[in-house]
Amino acid sequence: MQIRYNWFPILLSVIIAFIIINAVWDHYEQPEQKITISDANCWTGAGTNQIPVDADGELIRYGRKLIENTAYYLGPKGTVAHISNGMNCQNCHLEAGTKPWGNNYGAVASTYPKYRERSGHIESIEKRVNDCFERSLNGQAIDSLSKEMRAMVAYIKWLGKEIPKDTKPKGTGIMDLAYLTRAADPLKGKTVYITTCEKCHGKNGEGQINPDQTGYTYPPLWGNNSYNIGAGLFRLSRLAGYVKNNMPNPLNYHNPQLTDEQSWDVAAYINSQPRPAKDVSYDWPKIKSKPFDHPFGPYADSFTEEQHKYGPFEEIIQKAKLKNQK
Repeated sequence: MQIRYNWFPILLSVIIAFIIINAVWDHYEQPEQKITISDANCWTGAGTNQIPVDADGELIRYGRKLIENTAYYLGPKGTVAHISNGMNCQNCHLEAGTKPWGNNYGAVASTYPKYRERSGHIESIEKRVNDCFERSLNGQAIDSLSKEMRAMVAYIKWLGKEIPKDTKPKGTGIMDLAYLTRAADPLKGKTVYITTCEKCHGKNGEGQINPDQTGYTYPPLWGNNSYNIGAGLFRLSRLAGYVKNNMPNPLNYHNPQLTDEQSWDVAAYINSQPRPAKDVSYDWPKIKSKPFDHPFGPYADSFTEEQHKYGPFEEIIQKAKLKNQK
């Protein structure tokens, strides 16, 4: 007599057991992937391979090259002109301005032209680019009609082409850090710099020149070849936020290696060092609009330049809010 088996229940039981075993294995054996809430759904700029292959794409691609290798084209030994200090735009705007929280260009096309309190005027993207050349690159402005300016603007506009007008997507620019309850401490920051930053940026903040001597693999953080006192990163909140999410490992913004305190302190140390001068007397023509950490007076309050530079900032901010409410 032949016995006939119903294999379906047996097969189903085997499949369910296999699923349960794999789930348990994954739970105990697979490392947990950590990602901070602040990094979720951040804007990330398009890569080079997404640039169109046409005449417009050629100009856009040249714009990206100028941002990645500014010194090669426009530095002290530039192939096009000699108008900047040897740093690249990419030294401050990481991954050619595409990296989340890396001082990127995500919201530039969507928000410019716009009124800027620093100048007291409506500014174009071209003006914003030249601000960087004159301040962060401690150099000279570019002709707004030149191929180089047209290329950089074309690239920046292309990066932000899908961002709705007057919006700023999450992850653009620099993250705001929580304020310390004390002043940022350059001496504590020096310890952070020696243990974390010196190996790349040098004992004296001089950076590391690349092998072909055309620019910097790691940019100078102070001294004659660094950004001047008019640069955005000379404001402590901007540099601290930049450091927190990008240094010492610019590839790993999901898990910052420095605490907020360390980021504020090392920013204070870096910005306490000598760097090129800049006439900033015409900046912030409306004194009341000066940001809390603008390190040069006069101010609309009674706090000192020292406190405006290093903090603590909370009382400055709260006093300004009370004045505005009256």
